[in-house]
Amino acid sequence: MSQPPAILFVCLGNICRSPLAEAAFRAEAERAGLDADCDSAGTAAYHVGKAPDPRSIATAAEHGIDIRHYEARQVQTRDFARFTHVLAMDHRNLEDLKTLAPGDTTARIGLLMDVVPGREGASIADPYYGGEENFLDTWDDARTAAKALVAKLLAEA
Repeated sequence: MSQPPAILFVCLGNICRSPLAEAAFRAEAERAGLDADCDSAGTAAYHVGKAPDPRSIATAAEHGIDIRHYEARQVQTRDFARFTHVLAMDHRNLEDLKTLAPGDTTARIGLLMDVVPGREGASIADPYYGGEENFLDTWDDARTAAKALVAKLLAEA
């Protein structure tokens, strides 16, 4: 039997988009009975050690998920060996991941929205400078992608 999938969700600071993507994936994987590991990280070290943005915490809580205990961290070289998939929220972070990845990485590196039919190549907009509605949009994209990713991983199992 192969090793369960391990997914790393990546945005810039690891306080808005990637924690919401991690939360949505955890919930969907549990609902579907998928054995998978996941985490989130940022390409930048702006918020290392801090909790998610309060608006991300509130958005997740509205959907019954507590992410207050999540702690921002920066992507590390070892992540490319630990995780089977390293998924960026946008093109800028995708390019940064490709630069950070060791040449012998076995992780599949891509955009999270590439798993959503009709949304391939799309970014999840950064809600940081927006209002609450922007975080709801981020959640909707993250949840849509989580459902598609879980379905894809189950089909590959």
